[in-house]
Amino acid sequence: MSDQTQPQDPLLQTRGLSKHFGATQALVDVDFTLYPGEVHALLGENGAGKSTLIKLLTGVHRRDAGTILLEGKPIDPRGPRHAQELGITAVYQEINLIPTLSVAENIMLGRQPMRLGFVNMRAANRIARRLLKTFNIDIDVSRDLSSYSLAIQQIVAIVRGVDLSAKVLILDEPTSSLDRHEVETLFSVIRSLKERGIGILLITHFLDQVYEISDRITVLRNGQKVGEHLTAELPRMQLISEMLGKHLSEELSTRKQHSAGNGAGYEDYLQIRDFGRRGMIEPFDLDIRKGEIVGLAGLLGSGRTEVAHLIFGIAKSDRGSAHINGRKVNLSSPRRAIRLGFGLCPEDRKVEGIMGDLTVRENIILALQAKLGWFKYLSRKRQDELTQQMIEALQIVTPDGEKPVKELSGGNQQKVILARWLVSNPDFLILDEPTRGIDVGAHAEIVTIIKRLAMEGKAMLVISSELAEVVDYSDRVVVLRDRKKTMELEGEDISQASIMQAIAER
Repeated sequence: MSDQTQPQDPLLQTRGLSKHFGATQALVDVDFTLYPGEVHALLGENGAGKSTLIKLLTGVHRRDAGTILLEGKPIDPRGPRHAQELGITAVYQEINLIPTLSVAENIMLGRQPMRLGFVNMRAANRIARRLLKTFNIDIDVSRDLSSYSLAIQQIVAIVRGVDLSAKVLILDEPTSSLDRHEVETLFSVIRSLKERGIGILLITHFLDQVYEISDRITVLRNGQKVGEHLTAELPRMQLISEMLGKHLSEELSTRKQHSAGNGAGYEDYLQIRDFGRRGMIEPFDLDIRKGEIVGLAGLLGSGRTEVAHLIFGIAKSDRGSAHINGRKVNLSSPRRAIRLGFGLCPEDRKVEGIMGDLTVRENIILALQAKLGWFKYLSRKRQDELTQQMIEALQIVTPDGEKPVKELSGGNQQKVILARWLVSNPDFLILDEPTRGIDVGAHAEIVTIIKRLAMEGKAMLVISSELAEVVDYSDRVVVLRDRKKTMELEGEDISQASIMQAIAER
């Protein structure tokens, strides 16, 4: 498909494919077509339906409605092994191989050549070398897989998948942890697969790579197909509009008005220079000022959460420096970040935020207790006082502080996490998708709280996929694309159009 022409007969098709989980419609009447020798990118934000489509194609889930056709014949994958037998295999971001086994043992796992009742390792090594050399990869296949780079590990997983099932290959975020040289190595393998007529379904959040390697693009949003295009004919701005469901003409009529130009009216607080981590985020500079809300915008996978994790010390930067009020600080761990006056409300509140079986009170006092140290125990009376203050201040809907937090609504759980950090009186708050998954009323209340905290002098970094929301409350907006900072907008330059343009620009 390198010439962008369309073969006559599709390799893989879905027609009217649908799947629901309880009341949630994860995929709705989706038609998808993959041709031999084509790289077809599947794009969409969180909840778009990409993972559901993959799991239906590989038999992890069974479809509720619709048809899957392989080479024109209906198929019904009953599980990943059955899908491989039919000719469909998936290679995921988290490589599902055994790092302590050799490269050859991983490639031949489950189908090792035998001799006199024992595994014939000489034959296994020979077969593995031959398979890898067809992709111009010449390595010592007797070495443990873990001794090689992530790129080589990805290629080993691909070679195994292709040898098991040489029709359709699904690649889920294959380049997420690779540097540019490693990406080129992987892309050379993908191009070799195209020449063999293998159909490749690629899921990635790197737009530059989509335009470099793919032939066609299908966009999903909220479980529905919203577009299918030849890559060469699709403007980037149109792609981003389809992914986000926004158009350039959509603008908020009102937005928070603050002084524009070089942070006028704000006092410097945190200065980050040349911060980054190889394979995670390109080096970036960032200034955070007291009383200022800095919005962090970009598509899913652009590096927004990675920036938050580096600043909060969840991941450690391998370069750069950070200063608070002109004094150099080490952001090497969450414990150190908390002691410096930082707070983080994570994106996934159920996994990284709330302790579901603990009470509202116990959840609220966690950060303050950690900041004080476990040898300076908060009295129960003080815990109750702080909890009641937060319940009233944030209007948390709960009969009292002893209710298990898992029994609260999503919006009230989010308020509990925010309360946890507020009682520790942080100087700097990082909020990662603070309004995701909550109802309209709670959404408005959280946005109001964010604005109020800034007015009280808190320095704030807020990550959100909602462009209208970012435009509404941000004094400055940092835009990320493909794990690097691309632009910083300020004052009247902040608009949905300018953010989308910054995401789209090469």
